[in-house]
Amino acid sequence: MPSGRRSGSNSKPVADLRQRVNRLTWPILALPSLAWLALFLAVPFYVVLCVAFGDVDPLFRTSVPIWNPLNWRLEQILIIFDRLFGANNFYLPPVIRTISFVIIAVVVCLIIAFPVAYYAAKYAGRRKALVLTLIVAPFWISYMMRMLAWVNLLQTDGIVNSIISLGGVLPIEVNWLSGKSYTVVMGLIYGYLPYMILPLFAALDRINPSLLEAARDLGAGGFDVFRRVIVPMSIPGIAAGILLVALPMMGDYFTTDMLSGSPETSMIGNLINTSISTPGQSGQAAALLLLVLLVLAGPMIWYTRSMYSSEVRT
Repeated sequence: MPSGRRSGSNSKPVADLRQRVNRLTWPILALPSLAWLALFLAVPFYVVLCVAFGDVDPLFRTSVPIWNPLNWRLEQILIIFDRLFGANNFYLPPVIRTISFVIIAVVVCLIIAFPVAYYAAKYAGRRKALVLTLIVAPFWISYMMRMLAWVNLLQTDGIVNSIISLGGVLPIEVNWLSGKSYTVVMGLIYGYLPYMILPLFAALDRINPSLLEAARDLGAGGFDVFRRVIVPMSIPGIAAGILLVALPMMGDYFTTDMLSGSPETSMIGNLINTSISTPGQSGQAAALLLLVLLVLAGPMIWYTRSMYSSEVRT
């Protein structure tokens, strides 16, 4: 009996020690990731803020960051505000154009990606790895090379016009590369479509098939199963895909440079790129970056809320 009491009394401190170790294990394991985020995300973002709210050297026309937030100045922000909503609001059309391009491209990416991801998750079977490999395969080639391939395809004597004109039988010749908005949107869709497919596949693959069978057993038709079971359970994947696609699209400038090159299709990324390469306008480029972050705050909040609501449901 005394030995039993002794072992029982020893088990409680051991259990408490294990709980303390478990509480400390995950924070310690998270320290490298937190340090990485602080070094490569928080610090650069603070530098962008200091440049956006900084000054310009009047002699050398270089941006002078102000590191003390108490001394931040609003000149660069006011310049951007004037170019957006002032008398000479020549920044406003590219901003509206960018938002329009991104919305159209994201919606089309979602329409294309959903059936592909659903097939890969539910019907590919043993070919699932092959389908995913084919989806990821374009990433093995640089983005510039893929856009150059599109330039060759879309030239007036390229393959696309040959297919449309049935090899020259029909008198159809589209000048795709002459500053067309739909060409830029096509390039955005092609360039970022895999970013939409992969998170959708991850979300759809986690749906238990028994839930779909139960819905059918209860009399739900195919559309009702899709609307009431598949779509609600895939919302985290949809939100992640929209975020992953919209983020790089908002700052993209290379696609429109390669497929258009016209000021009529310039986007926010082109404004930022031009401001960075112009002496004394780095602060305006930083202010434009903050504008992009404000525009993307909505999808980020929606993604966070969708993830939280999915965790609550589970």
